[in-house]
Amino acid sequence: MSHESLVWVLNKPYGVICQFGEHEKHPSLKKYVPIPDVYPAGRLDTDSEGLLLLTDDGQLQAKIAHPKYKMEKTYWAQVEGSVHDAGLAMLRQGVDLGDFVTQPANIRVLHHTDTAALWPREPPIRVRQTVPDFWLEIRIREGKNRQVRRMCARAGWPCLRLVRIGIGPFNVLDLKLALGECRRIPMPQWHGL
Repeated sequence: MSHESLVWVLNKPYGVICQFGEHEKHPSLKKYVPIPDVYPAGRLDTDSEGLLLLTDDGQLQAKIAHPKYKMEKTYWAQVEGSVHDAGLAMLRQGVDLGDFVTQPANIRVLHHTDTAALWPREPPIRVRQTVPDFWLEIRIREGKNRQVRRMCARAGWPCLRLVRIGIGPFNVLDLKLALGECRRIPMPQWHGL
C-alpha cells in the first residue's frame, strides 16, 4: 500500500445506497463523502447502517473487502424473537443458506447497556408489543449479499435493524463517528494490514 493512499470512514445512515451515482429512490454516498476518487471497500445494504471504509487504494480496498484476507466485520443485529440455544448454536457452527454454507460466526447476546451508545434510526424500526426482540453481536470474515440478515432469519430471528460496528481494528463507536459523518483515518493505524 502506498503512503499516498486516502482512507476515510463513514457512519452510513439507514436508507443510503452504497454508490456515488445518483439513484431515483435513495440518497447516495455523494451526499456524505465530499472527496473525489474514493470508493467503498466493501458494501453495506441500503437498509443497513454503520461503518463503511473508503479508499483510493485498490490493493487496500481488496484487503478490506475480500474474505481471503480474513478482515473481521462486526455487526449488531436487533432481531425479533427470544434467545434460544439452538439458534445461537446454528450461527456458531455455520448456517446452510441454500446457495452456500457460512463459516462459523462469533456470537454474543448483547445487553441494553451495550447498545445504549447507538444513534436512533430514522425511520424507527417497527415495534410489535406482542413480540419480543433482542440484540446479537455477530462477527464474520465473509460478507456475501445480505448474509447476516439471512443467517438470523435461518436461525428463526428476523432482523429488525442491522448496524456494522467494526471492520478489523476499527469501531464506529470508538471513533465517535456521528451518523453521516465522514472522516480521514490517520495512515499509521493502517500499517500491517
